[in-house]
Amino acid sequence: MLKVAVVGVGGISGAHIPAWDEMENAELVALCDIRPERMEQYENKRHYTDFEEMLNNEEIDILDICLPTYLHADYAVKAMERGIHVICEKPISLKEEDIDRVYETAKKNNVKFMVAQVLRFWPEYELLKEIYDTKKYGNLLSATMTRLGCYPRWSWDGWMMDEKRSGLVPFDLHIHDLDYMVYAFGMPKEVVYKYRARRPDQDFISINYDFGDFTINTEASWYATSYPFTAEFRFQFEDAVVANENGKMMIYLRDDEKIDLSAEAEGDTGDINLPKSDAYASEIKYFFDCVVNDKPVEKIDPEELRCVLNILNSL
Repeated sequence: MLKVAVVGVGGISGAHIPAWDEMENAELVALCDIRPERMEQYENKRHYTDFEEMLNNEEIDILDICLPTYLHADYAVKAMERGIHVICEKPISLKEEDIDRVYETAKKNNVKFMVAQVLRFWPEYELLKEIYDTKKYGNLLSATMTRLGCYPRWSWDGWMMDEKRSGLVPFDLHIHDLDYMVYAFGMPKEVVYKYRARRPDQDFISINYDFGDFTINTEASWYATSYPFTAEFRFQFEDAVVANENGKMMIYLRDDEKIDLSAEAEGDTGDINLPKSDAYASEIKYFFDCVVNDKPVEKIDPEELRCVLNILNSL
């Protein structure tokens, strides 16, 4: 039975904690957050407000980092230097140089490390990659990906609205779609168009990526209004349009034939208004399996992470 701890009991932890509780051969023993009230609902875990104290008092095999972005790399290094395996919420950092620092620490201490880039495990996106790889509906011709929502005023200490700590929309929202594109289609040849409308209370970006044989148009936003969270895509292949829109995963074929795959998505993501999926549990299970069976964490490639941060820092 491996012992697990979570540091950072904010919104995204509402997806991670239930996944660990349901995991066989894993026991979530401790939580750490500087806000004691965030941990009160988890009465059967030991609670800490000091990270070093938790590391000193607990025998932890795996640490799950759900902290604000600017703390990810430092806390990952602290844990791995103690021989603890680490799974960390995205992004790994705002700084490209932290990739080497984190992965070199993991190698030096013979532990596993993984950034939880959840779209790589999301059923709809996994299916899309399979369709692309197999050319089931011919070559990809064009695509649109959107990830829209409202300004995150709920974040602790306003950290998400501080560019130095969160990177704003590019690093918080757009990174999901960009990471998926690099994972599924490789490094784009060129950023052919970018536009940003940024104000003190909102942030919007529109970017077109050229992959040679096709272009992907993307949008991401924190609107100043109470716009509902929306994450959608539409991919045009030679013989079909594959769309994840309006809560449905559809494949539109020639001759008016269509396939509704919406019923295949299931699960729950917690309390921050994200689409329903079991992807959070899937990424955690994948990492746990890599730890238990001493397998390389191949699904998350550090060179792909480097490509993503390089592009985001150039916007």
